[in-house]
Amino acid sequence: MMAECIRLDMECAAICYAAEQLMSLGIDSAKQLCKLCAEICKDCGTECGKHHTEHCQKCAEACLHCARECLKIAA
Repeated sequence: MMAECIRLDMECAAICYAAEQLMSLGIDSAKQLCKLCAEICKDCGTECGKHHTEHCQKCAEACLHCARECLKIAA
């Protein structure tokens, strides 16, 4: 039941880490990665939001916030 949620959590964590690493290096392609990061975080937040556990609700909130912030960077 939670397999997709867990998979997206792991994908979200990996892309966030990669985006952070590239941004810290000042690489121009970081903006493109932030756009992808926003999409993955949005997907993760949407999936986590379907589950009514406290952990999933907090995860959904954090992922959707991250998606909004990444879109600001990608602009």
